[in-house]
Amino acid sequence: MMSIRAIVLAGMSVLSVAVASVRAENVTKTAEQGTVKAQLSYEKGQKPDEFPQIQNLRLKIQRSHQVVFDKAPGSDEYDRPILDWNRDETDSFLVRDLNGDKEPEVILDFFTGGAHCCTYSMIYHYDAQQKQYVESRAFWGNLGYRLKDLDGDSKVEFLSADDGFAYAFTSYAASAFPIQIWQFDNGKMTNVTRKYPKLIYNNAYKLWGYYQQVKMEEGADVRGILAAYLADKYLLGQQEDGWKRLREVYRERDREEYFAKLRDFLEKAGYNL
Repeated sequence: MMSIRAIVLAGMSVLSVAVASVRAENVTKTAEQGTVKAQLSYEKGQKPDEFPQIQNLRLKIQRSHQVVFDKAPGSDEYDRPILDWNRDETDSFLVRDLNGDKEPEVILDFFTGGAHCCTYSMIYHYDAQQKQYVESRAFWGNLGYRLKDLDGDSKVEFLSADDGFAYAFTSYAASAFPIQIWQFDNGKMTNVTRKYPKLIYNNAYKLWGYYQQVKMEEGADVRGILAAYLADKYLLGQQEDGWKRLREVYRERDREEYFAKLRDFLEKAGYNL
C-alpha cells in the first residue's frame, strides 16, 4: 500500500505533467504597409488535441514611426479566441489599405472554437479627427471570408456568404449559402453584393448544379440548397423565375409550409429590397 507521502508526490508529478502540457508559447508577429506598422504579441496555449487558445493579447500600431495604439484588443468578450485558425488560406493578422485612401487598416481574424463556428474580424482604422485608431468588428459566423479587389478600383472587398442560412431550413451539413460581399470604409461594413451580378449569377449557377447532384441521393434534403439559390435569384432581380423553378422541382409534403417559411425569411433578411 502506498504511503500518504507517496500518494502526494505522485499527484504532484501528474499535476506537473498536466501543467507542462498546457505551457504557453510566447508569439510576436509584425505586419506593415506604407507608413503603418503593427506588432501583435500573445501567449499561445499548447494543450493537446485542441485549437491553440490565446491569452495576454496585445496590439501595437505605429503610424509614421509614432506609436498611436498600444493595448489589448477587445476580444475578451468572445469565447476562447483563437488566432491562426485559417493559416493555410490567409494570414489572420495583416495590414491592408481596404478603401483605397492610402491609410492602411489593421485586421485581426479570430475563431471561437467548435465544430465550425464562429469566425470574426477586428478591424482598426485611423480616425484623423480623433488622431487615434478605432476598433470595429465584423462577424462571419461559420463561413469566414476572402479579401479581393473585385473590380480593380483599389478598394478591397470581403467575399463571403450569408451565414443566416445556416440551420434555417435544415441541418448545417445540408445548408447552403447565397453569396455576400462587403466593403469597409470609415469604420463601417457595407453590403455591396448587388453591385456584382456576375458573381451572384455564378454562385446561383453552382448552387443549381449542386441541387441537381444532391437530389439524386437517397433521402436527400434539398431545402437548404434551394433556399440559397432563390436568395441569389432575388439579388439578381429574378425572383419570379426563381419561384417558378422551385414550384416545379420541390413537391414534398411540406411544400406549402416550406415555401411560406422561405418567403418570410427572405423578406425579413432584406432580399426583396
